[in-house]
Amino acid sequence: MRTDRTPAALVLEDGRVFRGAAFGARGATFGEVVFCTAMTGYQETLTDPSYHRQIVVATAPQIGNTGWNDEDDESGRIWVSGYVVRDPSRVPSNWRSRRPLDAALADQGVVGISGVDTRALTRHIRERGAMRAGVFSGDDLGAEESMVVRVLESPTMLGAALAEEVTTAEAYVVPAVGETRFRVAALDLGIKSNTPRMLAARGVETHVLPATSTLEDLLAVEPDGVFLSNGPGDPATADHPVGLTRAVLERRIPFFGICFGNQILGRALGMGTYKMRYGHRGINIPVIDVETGTVAITAQNHGFALEGEAGQEFDTPFGRAKVSHVCPNDGAVEGVRALEVPAFSVQYHPEAAAGPHDAADLFDRFTTMMEGGR
Repeated sequence: MRTDRTPAALVLEDGRVFRGAAFGARGATFGEVVFCTAMTGYQETLTDPSYHRQIVVATAPQIGNTGWNDEDDESGRIWVSGYVVRDPSRVPSNWRSRRPLDAALADQGVVGISGVDTRALTRHIRERGAMRAGVFSGDDLGAEESMVVRVLESPTMLGAALAEEVTTAEAYVVPAVGETRFRVAALDLGIKSNTPRMLAARGVETHVLPATSTLEDLLAVEPDGVFLSNGPGDPATADHPVGLTRAVLERRIPFFGICFGNQILGRALGMGTYKMRYGHRGINIPVIDVETGTVAITAQNHGFALEGEAGQEFDTPFGRAKVSHVCPNDGAVEGVRALEVPAFSVQYHPEAAAGPHDAADLFDRFTTMMEGGR
């Protein structure tokens, strides 16, 4: 890790400034500042496309202890706009480590800041809500007033259409492990690498398609099921995936959505969405299955949610549907299930890596649904 202690500043749109030292690349970066409560898995967090255009605050005080390896990336690059930590490791220690975290950030041009009182910063975000921010260091570090102006000139997350910025440029196939039991068309809105791996372990051949794919592209795969991935941005802007989902539901093709995919299914069923005050980001968030009453500890990463209440049933163009899961912390909708067509989705991440696997059986539910569809 660099030790030159170049001054840096995190500047929030409400004028609050947190001082520290440069961490990673030097320069200026802008995005929505959010906090993540995970105590492990920073490499997976940083490479999760759902964090595109966000400045992530790590609430765990020590970050970087295990360095950066070549196996745990959830995509082909780091997607966060910036990274904020309190106490970065000076020397990483892990047998798989190939470079320090600071070097990985610098190599990919990600501007970060260390030495920040992340507890005070997290309390501020909880009280004021997620907001626009900027990290400044090197030649970009200037007067506070001018830095605030630059932050206020940056785009907001509300109304942001970002899925097409993170999706794959070309379709690709992840083969099943062992015998191929099912074929799935997965719309990439910001898919994580572990999702096709979880499907492959269950005998699923996954065809990952760009977010701009048409219904004809999906049907050309001759899928046993359709999957909609996680991803960044405001679901209110995702009219194209919503239209595709409605077409899939009309054809009664088994459907499974995660995170952004949950919001897309909800919209396809007629539900509204809203921007949360500060969102859910971490690997320790409880979710109640309304039907069984069981609680799963889940990984989550979202700043938008569906409108609804636990157990609520409602009419849709495809028959009745139900809010199937809810977060006991704040009552946020965590899952939706159609009752008359084969479709369900969850707001959390059963494929989480690193993270809890309490909900991994949802992939088994998807394969059972596809088996019934045959």
